[in-house]
Amino acid sequence: METELIDKVLKQTGINRDFNAKDVLTALDKEVLNIEDFAALLSPAAEEFLEQIAMRSKTETRKQFGNSVSLYTPLYISNYCDNQCIYCGFNLKNEILRGKLSLEEIEKELQAISKTGLEEILLLTGESRSFSNVEYIGEAVKLASKYFTTVGIEIYPLNVDEYAYLNQCGADFVSIYQETYDLKTYLKYHISGPKRSFVFRFNSQERAIQGGMRGVSFGSLFGLGDFRTDALATGLHAYYFQKKYPHAEISLSAPRLRNYFNNKTIETVSEKQLLLVFMAFRIFLPYSTIVVSTREREQFRDNLMGLAANKMSAGVTVGVGGHSEEKKGDEQFEISDPRSVNQINNMLINRDLQPVFTDYIRLN
Repeated sequence: METELIDKVLKQTGINRDFNAKDVLTALDKEVLNIEDFAALLSPAAEEFLEQIAMRSKTETRKQFGNSVSLYTPLYISNYCDNQCIYCGFNLKNEILRGKLSLEEIEKELQAISKTGLEEILLLTGESRSFSNVEYIGEAVKLASKYFTTVGIEIYPLNVDEYAYLNQCGADFVSIYQETYDLKTYLKYHISGPKRSFVFRFNSQERAIQGGMRGVSFGSLFGLGDFRTDALATGLHAYYFQKKYPHAEISLSAPRLRNYFNNKTIETVSEKQLLLVFMAFRIFLPYSTIVVSTREREQFRDNLMGLAANKMSAGVTVGVGGHSEEKKGDEQFEISDPRSVNQINNMLINRDLQPVFTDYIRLN
């Protein structure tokens, strides 16, 4: 398991990107894209065909998901971290307000969120085993299962038996992002801590599925490395994974680097380029759930719904807590879309889209 998927993905990320208009149009004419077609849709040549790509992407989205858009919200329960990642607000070297919710505080937060009507929650921690051990996360998952039909986790990478334990506690999904698939760039940005292990992080989704989870997410943080390379690698990671585990539910995300504690980032990936990535994901992997983050501004998120993305967060706070009472710890990054669940719900209805609060029934 250690290198099988990595070898396949990294071998293909060096694919020739000297594509032309003919390559892009050929890809759009195919019912099922191969890897070179996917790379063509990510190439600079594809930027001249955004309208045609958008039409194909919208068709695929409607074919697979109708006009439905799933809603969820994240809940940060701790922001302690053992990693020194120079782009992240939770960096252990940053002098921020650190906080961790007690189980009683977690339940209050869950109760407040559940009153909005949401049925899906994503529990997040900083990547620290010492402050947020597996048992603590398991208890949080058990509490979340009382109020929500679907529980996801976005935490540090685990072993198979640990994922199995959290699945038994009630976790359904694991979100984990490689950040960048270029090893040199990865080591440059991850100075110290467990996250510096590229291989262990890469294989997290596989261990999660082997531990009984029904779904996993893939993604890069655009702005760290070459975004076309990282988008291609993200898609290939999900593609080969789906071939190996066809029963697994696959989710893709494409967040961009955003401002964090005492730091202003320089935008290196435009909205036009990000749009291209989302649409290429949809056409290449039509059955996958595609999520758009509150890192992006309102209008951009709204326009992606039904075009390429079919899932979005609402009522978001990225500090520790903050749903029932004041936040207990500082934010990981700055968000661009602070709208409430009700505001997002109304926006979708006004765009003739159907907000979906749950598509899953828990039988136990």
